[in-house]
Amino acid sequence: MTDLLERAIARLQTLPASEQDAIAAMILAEIEDERRWDESFSRSPNILAKLAASAMAEYRAGQTQELDPETL
Repeated sequence: MTDLLERAIARLQTLPASEQDAIAAMILAEIEDERRWDESFSRSPNILAKLAASAMAEYRAGQTQELDPETL
């Protein structure tokens, strides 16, 4: 375990049980979400490469426009 994780756990242990459970649930959900993303990407590397190539081709052909956050 890393020093940072040990410090975080030590601080978590000082919190009430309900807060400990809430933070633990967030951590577990984040770990599961990362696992699902990793699994999705590992199953579709060719698709992602094709999408990236297509996006770059559109950019080089001048078929894209800069995103303006003000118009979202």
